[in-house]
Amino acid sequence: MTSITEIGHHIGGNAIPGASGRTQPVTNPATGAVTGHVSLASAAEVHAAVRAAAAAFPAWANTPPLRRARILFKFLELLNQHHDELAHLITAEHGKVFTDAQGEVTRGIEVVEFACGIPQLLKGDYTDQVSTGIDNWTMRQPLGVVAGITPFNFPVMVPMWMFPVAIACGNTFVLKPSPIDPSPSLLIAELFKQAGLPDGVFNVVQGDKESVDALLEHPQVTAVSFVGSTPIANHIYETGARHGKRVQALGGAKNHMVVMPDADIDRTVDALIGAAYGSAGERCMAISVAVLVGDVADRLLPRLVERTKSLKVLEGENLDAEMGPIVTRVAQERIVGYIDQGVKEGATLLVDGRGFDGAQAGAGCGNGFWLGGTLFDHVTPEMRIYKEEIFGPVLACARVKTFEEAVNLINAHEFGNGTACFTSDGHTAREFARRIQVGMVGINVPIPVPMAWHGFGGWKRSLFGDTHAYGEEGVRFYTKQKSIMQRWPSSIARGAEFAMPTAK
Repeated sequence: MTSITEIGHHIGGNAIPGASGRTQPVTNPATGAVTGHVSLASAAEVHAAVRAAAAAFPAWANTPPLRRARILFKFLELLNQHHDELAHLITAEHGKVFTDAQGEVTRGIEVVEFACGIPQLLKGDYTDQVSTGIDNWTMRQPLGVVAGITPFNFPVMVPMWMFPVAIACGNTFVLKPSPIDPSPSLLIAELFKQAGLPDGVFNVVQGDKESVDALLEHPQVTAVSFVGSTPIANHIYETGARHGKRVQALGGAKNHMVVMPDADIDRTVDALIGAAYGSAGERCMAISVAVLVGDVADRLLPRLVERTKSLKVLEGENLDAEMGPIVTRVAQERIVGYIDQGVKEGATLLVDGRGFDGAQAGAGCGNGFWLGGTLFDHVTPEMRIYKEEIFGPVLACARVKTFEEAVNLINAHEFGNGTACFTSDGHTAREFARRIQVGMVGINVPIPVPMAWHGFGGWKRSLFGDTHAYGEEGVRFYTKQKSIMQRWPSSIARGAEFAMPTAK
């Protein structure tokens, strides 16, 4: 991306330039250079996208699931053909290293693969003869126009948690991606059109709070899916519910990894380095706190310090890179503020990433948004760097004496998105999995993101709503159940019945 581009919307099957007059710069985080201007949609432009989706809904909902699946199969083929093109767009606008971006695209494609099985997933239940001469069955039907509001950190994977399942179920979709990295969504829309998706079934509106509010308030939007910070997730949930919408809002996280004294130290260090600093820590499933039990801290920390200092922090297109830049200058400054606060509150700063020089990351990177990996020890629950989601390459180490203390520490935290336990003991692993109050749990797996058919979601203030994302939970979210009871005249006894009907 060497020239400045104008980035608009995709509405009713067509690329639409922005008409609001409001734009936001899109930057390459590695260099700090402006590469594009994204249009920020007005409420009127959002309403146009909803109208297009509403107009397309009746015919799409009436399309047999098998025919929907055939279009998804064509879309899947095109995604695989353009896999690396999508990954390069992610690296150019988000900054994550190219190999990580490739992994993101693959995990999104896996949800499309799951959605291709929609004929099986939409099968209802049937009971013959629930009462004399009466049969009962259920079916699942689409909701209508649904919307997705997605974050900057996964501009391909997170939207694909939503729209493939929603569209496969017979809904039409309006995506509002992050304006920080908007380009992948438009390539996805174009690939869907090439796959034969009818115009209006999938729409993209770029924008900010005005776009979000317009979606939340629009009477024809029946459901909203969201991934982002907890304060915004809470707002989305409350506002959407107030307007009568079904809402699935995934919020923030503070993921802990418990390291038991019997853990394999080398493998645990590998896991912590990748989980804490991969994607510059800008993952809702990143490990933010290492809970070191007993004497394991003294054996683990020297190796962790060494590995953190030797991280290959480079421009994302460099295939040797292990960590890239921070997504924006504002985010970089916010993370630096947290590091300053941690020092002020008395945590021991073992590795300080604030002094990293972007010129070391590659040619032209001197003005990029860079930080090195940062490592704290002796972090306590009263500190802000323990309590709050930093969303950057900062790992906090907290020391506890026992497994029981580690479990209680995690369960007391307001977030419950993901967690992990590294141990060689099966009983410890079993107890951890059963007792921890967190939605996604890894045993010797640092980032336990479920596969496409299992569903993604946290507990406590990491999830607002009743269902997790994708998988069969996603099918339930994007459909409504209808129960049908049937009886034919030859089996109907004459005379009115005034008592509550029961099985006879």
